[in-house]
Amino acid sequence: MQMQQQQQPLHSHTVNLSQDPLRSRMKLIIDADTGVDDAQAIMVALSSPDVEVLAITCCHGNTPLENVLKNTLRVLKVCNRLDIPVYKGCSGPLLAEKKNAGDYHGKDGLGDVPDPDAPSLDLLQKRRGAKAIIKIVKDNPGEVTLVALAPLTNLAVAVQLDPTFPKKLKALYIMGGNVDSRGNTTSCGEFNFVTDPEAAYIVLDRYKCPTYIASWEFTCRNSLPWSFCDEWLAAKTEKAVFMKKISALSMSKARSADYEKEVTEGKGFNTCDTYAMAAAIDDSIITEREKVAVTVELQGTFTRGMMVLDYMELMKKDHKVTIMQKFDLEKFKKMLVNSTK
Repeated sequence: MQMQQQQQPLHSHTVNLSQDPLRSRMKLIIDADTGVDDAQAIMVALSSPDVEVLAITCCHGNTPLENVLKNTLRVLKVCNRLDIPVYKGCSGPLLAEKKNAGDYHGKDGLGDVPDPDAPSLDLLQKRRGAKAIIKIVKDNPGEVTLVALAPLTNLAVAVQLDPTFPKKLKALYIMGGNVDSRGNTTSCGEFNFVTDPEAAYIVLDRYKCPTYIASWEFTCRNSLPWSFCDEWLAAKTEKAVFMKKISALSMSKARSADYEKEVTEGKGFNTCDTYAMAAAIDDSIITEREKVAVTVELQGTFTRGMMVLDYMELMKKDHKVTIMQKFDLEKFKKMLVNSTK
């Protein structure tokens, strides 16, 4: 009976700053395609005392959209935060052929671990994802940080619906793109950008707010040592047990010699999306960075979806993004440990 009460639809949820006792906290919107690393990122945000998650918008990507919606609610349930509104976003890219991340995160996106008591999709908000982003940002001008962990389709649709709203964002943090032409989906392309190249192009062209990017190669260079992962997930808390279960499949694949050689250089586990989230929460975790204008290549058999860094300033773009280069890994580990307490 208690669980049924907890899962009542929240369609009337609105964000009202005048009644918000937590006004001084950092306000986040998370745009996710909830797989294992998105789940880890969401849990880090929810465990941070200075953060208020205003909404989670869901996008196609790691797994089909319906799985993303279910997975997001499962993560909120284990964190006892089903009060956070979840919005249904785009089910496919703007123009590109529809694809997902195969079975790296499992066919369901969360390691193929069944959950017979998963929350009902009746909990979803009625408003669609892109419109929800626009409204929440308008209601909280200059205060919302948008953390984009998925293909950028929802963000691209939002800016096309309202070209002015990115100016009202406090900041945008993106996990996506690559800086060394080193791909994980195509020869030169990272998954989030390759999955919807047109969306990535639009976002990097039209979002002029402070923008930070955790690239694929950056996350690889900051992989978590296996010794830490084993210790972190050995805890017996409900959250740690959940995280261990959903991470088992992807961690098993990541430990394989061939996979490590290809993408993580044998250093450990790469929880891609969580790096962008950690940086959004605590900017000091970025210990080295650079600012450069960027775009996304839309042509080419091998280069479509690749992020292009304009060091020669040939594009004459005024807006430059911050590319993360080095990370405080010890501070990052503490965030992860706190997320599963």
